[in-house]
Amino acid sequence: MPEARGSGRAGLARPRPERGTPPAGVPVPRARRAQLHPGAWWLWALALGTAATRTTNPLLLALLITVSGYVVAVRRPHTPWARSYGAFVKLAAAVLLLRLAFAVFLGSPIPGTHTLFTLPEVPLPDWAQGIRLGGRVTAEGLTFALYDALRLAALLICVGAANALASPSRLLKSLPGALYELGVAVVVALTFAPNLIADVRRLRAARRLRGRPDKGVRGLVQVGLPVLEGALERSVSLAAAMDARGYGRTAEVPPAVRRTTAALTLGGLLGVCAGTYGLLTAEGGSYGLPVLLVGLASALAGLRLGGRRTLRTRYRPDPWDARAWLVSASGAAAAALLILAGSLDPGALRPGVVPLEPPTLPLWPAAAVLLGLLPAFVTPAPEAAPDPRKEPTT
Repeated sequence: MPEARGSGRAGLARPRPERGTPPAGVPVPRARRAQLHPGAWWLWALALGTAATRTTNPLLLALLITVSGYVVAVRRPHTPWARSYGAFVKLAAAVLLLRLAFAVFLGSPIPGTHTLFTLPEVPLPDWAQGIRLGGRVTAEGLTFALYDALRLAALLICVGAANALASPSRLLKSLPGALYELGVAVVVALTFAPNLIADVRRLRAARRLRGRPDKGVRGLVQVGLPVLEGALERSVSLAAAMDARGYGRTAEVPPAVRRTTAALTLGGLLGVCAGTYGLLTAEGGSYGLPVLLVGLASALAGLRLGGRRTLRTRYRPDPWDARAWLVSASGAAAAALLILAGSLDPGALRPGVVPLEPPTLPLWPAAAVLLGLLPAFVTPAPEAAPDPRKEPTT
């Protein structure tokens, strides 16, 4: 009789493919190999945001915004979530205008001698001392508010660049197992805003084609209800997909491992917060870096132990290649050089407003910011957008 399929020594000795690896003979698509790791984009953007927090020089901040905007313009993929960069730019502009409005109507703590105009001042009771409504508006106070708001706007634009360049779903797959539940919540939140913006644009375009108003209160109400309905349907579909894939299953680990994981993770996060605070303040420059490194090592150890609870496999994980190292290093180098420049020449990075003087562009800090342009040259160009007028071929 012929031997049964799968029986015998040959059938028993056949090795099973390891979890998380593609099957033998299945090539990895070239487009997938060309994509950059999403964590590299986030590290690059957060490093540029850190550099923005170290200066109030408007010329350096404008250069940081230009660098991040150029990289987004040449490397942003043609996806719905990549359109969120414009929303972050509008949010930064709104923050800038709101900060200037507060300086005009609520006053500024910076004394000044150059009066621009004077508003009628509203008298306040004695318990509201230190607060005023209206009064004298000086050029020094407005300049200080502009510098402070521009720093926050640059930070928001850098975060928007990370949202536009890094795929949220691929970033979720790259997270460690201990942060998987938290990562799902963050990715859903980050994906909701771009989808919401895309729904609003689609519905407004449809209303314009039908000759109906898409602006004003009436247009907002009639557009908002379908957008809310679409968001609810998307949430129900996401919940059903997560339930079908067994989301939330955890493995059994000993109680000692759970306690050690919690202690390492919590202590590491506290150390990272204390070390970051020390680096951002002038008083904590001596202890900031050691505490940050110890806290980071403790948090990574806790995350590695906590990953044992998650029963999750990875199919074709994103590789962290030389380009990812170059992108991350370019942002880290810009942040490190600006931190060094702030300790060596603080006046160049924080121009004074009393007395009022025009800001100057320091040369080597500006060159450090230009290092952030490296991703525009070492990363692959995005795929061309499909032509909607071209019919699909079979």
